Amino acid sequence: MKKHIAVLAGDGIGPEITNGAIAVLNKVGEKFGHEFEFEQLLMGVCAIEKTGEPLPQYTIDRCLASDSVLLGAVGGAVGDPRIEKLPGHLRPEAGLLKIRSALGLYSNLRPAKLFPALAGACPLRKDIAEKGIDLVVVRELIGGIYFGKRGRGTEEGGEYAYDTEKYNVSEVTRIAKIAFELARKRRHRVTSIDKANVLESSRLWREVVHTVAKDYPDVELIDMLVDNTAMQLVKNPSQFDVVLTSNIFGDILSDEAAQITGSIGMLASSSLGATKRGLYEPIHGSAPDIAGKDLANPIATILSAAMMLRDSFDLTEEAKAVEEAVNKVLDEGYRTADIMSEGMKQVKGSEMTKLIVERI
Repeated sequence: MKKHIAVLAGDGIGPEITNGAIAVLNKVGEKFGHEFEFEQLLMGVCAIEKTGEPLPQYTIDRCLASDSVLLGAVGGAVGDPRIEKLPGHLRPEAGLLKIRSALGLYSNLRPAKLFPALAGACPLRKDIAEKGIDLVVVRELIGGIYFGKRGRGTEEGGEYAYDTEKYNVSEVTRIAKIAFELARKRRHRVTSIDKANVLESSRLWREVVHTVAKDYPDVELIDMLVDNTAMQLVKNPSQFDVVLTSNIFGDILSDEAAQITGSIGMLASSSLGATKRGLYEPIHGSAPDIAGKDLANPIATILSAAMMLRDSFDLTEEAKAVEEAVNKVLDEGYRTADIMSEGMKQVKGSEMTKLIVERI
């Protein structure tokens, strides 16, 4: 099998972590007889410096011509003079919204799993952590308040600003179907998150999700308000299997779910649409404070590459080999700085990559 992968390394630690994933994919290709071709493209602050915009049209075109996309991280440090005074549509984060829209990626899957070897890094009480954490957030990605009508104006009280939360039936239906299909492959439970006691958009969300649920009688559906969900994630995370959310709720809750597993540097994500072409990225940011110091944990990006193998290329055995290699390295006690604990063996980011590659 030959596959062309567009690489958006981005900013900060982005090049370091994507290089780790590329090394792993090359090892997979060597072991299983595949050829992966990588094309480096501009996105983020690096693109702004060279082209004046966070996501050049050339990058979009090449991503559309690829079999899948690997993304590192975008964004600069707080107060970065290169971006501080830029308007919203020219800031690095705008590139993320634009690439998702351009590729038609309406679903974002963010697994949050507590690795047994990292149980000690979980910030929750031991009796809570021992019950296990293994959930997937299914987040709607190209609708809702991030893509709704927005603007500013003036009124008697002074200047005001607004952002509009809007969903239609088809948008909710397609993301709900993904959640229910995924639940059938897991523990047959979907928790749908909304704020139906206040928001009209959430009332429609709940109505549509219940309509979709009728086609999945084998899957349990639970409605949960977003504020209660935030509490339940730290009180009893083991109750969750598949968590179905809107764009803004998923953005917030998935980061909370990531942190309770011990480190945001461990968790992968995939963004998919109607085709097999997806965008795969770690859920953490560009961490400019540690860029170039070989401190970044590459595991989230490596696990994102494993998701690419499974979900875009249907290479299940190869994806499993990567995941098992990560588990082996952790079981052997190797840790990057963000997951380091007493008695473990601390390694640099590049060394972590090397160890994983050796175990594939």
